[in-house]
Amino acid sequence: MGGFFGAISKQDCVLDIFFGVDYHSHLGTRRGGMAIYDEASGGFQRQIHNIENTPFRTKFEGDLSDFRGHSGIGCISDMDPQPLLVRSHLGLYAITTVGIINNSEELIQRYFSDHGHQFMAMSSGKVNATELAAALINQKDSLVEGIRYAQEIIQGSSTILLLTQDGIIAARDKLGRLPVLVGQNDQGCCVSFESFAYQKLGYHTAYELGPGEIVRLTAEGYESLSPAGEEMRICAFLWTYYGYPNSNYEGVNVEVMRYRNGEIMARDEVAQGRLPKVDFVAGVPDSGVPHAIGFANRSGKPFARPFVKYTPTWPRSFMPVNQDVRNQVAKMKQIPVPELIEGKKLLFVDDSIVRGTQLRETVEFLYESGAAEVHMRSACPPIMYGCKYLNFSRSNNDLELLSRRTIQELEGDEGQQHLEEYADASTERGQCLLKSICQKLGFDSLGYQSIHGLLEAIGIDQSKICTYCWTGKE
Repeated sequence: MGGFFGAISKQDCVLDIFFGVDYHSHLGTRRGGMAIYDEASGGFQRQIHNIENTPFRTKFEGDLSDFRGHSGIGCISDMDPQPLLVRSHLGLYAITTVGIINNSEELIQRYFSDHGHQFMAMSSGKVNATELAAALINQKDSLVEGIRYAQEIIQGSSTILLLTQDGIIAARDKLGRLPVLVGQNDQGCCVSFESFAYQKLGYHTAYELGPGEIVRLTAEGYESLSPAGEEMRICAFLWTYYGYPNSNYEGVNVEVMRYRNGEIMARDEVAQGRLPKVDFVAGVPDSGVPHAIGFANRSGKPFARPFVKYTPTWPRSFMPVNQDVRNQVAKMKQIPVPELIEGKKLLFVDDSIVRGTQLRETVEFLYESGAAEVHMRSACPPIMYGCKYLNFSRSNNDLELLSRRTIQELEGDEGQQHLEEYADASTERGQCLLKSICQKLGFDSLGYQSIHGLLEAIGIDQSKICTYCWTGKE
C-alpha cells in the first residue's frame, strides 16, 4: 500500500524524517525514498533505494551524513520509485503519493499524448503514478487548484504529499480512504499516516485531515488551504490488518478495535452455539494475535501461542517476488511449540483470508506438528472483490481470491450472481462455501466475522467506512 512522513522545523529535522518514514515500513515492500530541502544551499537532496530485501533503515543509514535541512518528506512505496523532483511553472517541488490510478492510460492519452508531453517509462512500460499525478497538478495555475483537479479526475484514490521551498503541503484523498495526521512540537510540525510514528519523536497530535482536505505545514504551524468534504470512505482494513497496533484513525485505536472484533466474533459464536471445544485459542502471527486475544477473553478459552514467527532474518514473508520463494520463506519462519500443539485442539484467528495459499501450508504444518484439530476464524468477512482503491487484495482476476475461486468451483458462473448470499453464513450457499473451504484447506471448522460485527468493532459511522472488498458496494 505505502505510507509517507514529512517534517518541517526550526532546526535540522533529517533524523525525524528518517525515523518517521522507517515507522511506516509495514505498509510497503518495494521502494523507500527521502527528499530534503536545505534552505542554506537553496537546494533539494533526494535518495531512493530498493528495499525488497533490505529494510529502509539499513539502506538509508549511510545517506544521513549527506542530508541536512529544516524540511523534508519521505515514503515507503509498494509500487513506484518516489519521491520525485518536479520542475514546472508551479516551481520546483518534491512529491510522493499513495493510492491507485485505475484510469492512468486514459489520462495519459486524454491529456498529454497530443500536446508534446512525455513520461519516463519504467521497465514494465508503465508510467510512474506519482509522475502522472504531478503532471495533472501542473495543468492548473496553483498547487492547491492542481491537487484538487488531480484528485477529482483520478479514478481510484490519491493521497498526496508535496515539499516546496516554502513548506509542506499534505492532501488527503477526496474520500479519505487513508488517514493523514498532523503532529506538532515547539520546533515545528510533521505529517504522517501513523500517529505513533511522530509520538515517538516528541510530537503530539494536533490535527487530523478530513476527506479531500489540503493543509500547508510550516515550522510555525499549519493551515487549511482547502476544506474537507462531507463524504468519507476510510478503509476498514486499516484496523483489521494494515494499521500498526499503536495507531489511531478517526479516534479509534487499532489494537483496541482488534480486541473488540475478536470479542464480538466469540460472542456471536457462543450465542449461536457454534463454538467448538478446543484447548487453546491462538492468533496467526502477527496481526491475527490481538483478534485472537479478544476471542479468547470472551469465549473463556485459554489463549496460547502454539507457533511463533522467526523474524530476525525474514521480517516480511511477502517480500520475495517469486511465489514459490515467498511460500518457502513463510514455511521456514513458522517455529512450533510442540508442547502446545501435540494432541491439542486449536482454534486460530487470522486477520483475513485472501488467497489461502500460505494458510493451507500453515494448517499442514500444524498437523505435521501433532495437532488433533485445527479450527480457523477470519477476523473479517469473505473477500469477494479485489480492492480498486488501494494496493490490498489487488489481483488480475477476482477468481484469484479464495472465496470467489471456491464459488466458481461450486456453481460456475451462476454462483458469481449470488455473492452476497455466499458471504452470509446463515444461508445454504454460505454454509456450502464454509464447508468447501474447510475441505480445501484442511480446517475442522471455519468461521468468518460478519460485516455487521466488523463495523460494530470499528465503531464509527458505518457510512464513512469502505467495505468494497467484501460487499462490492462503493
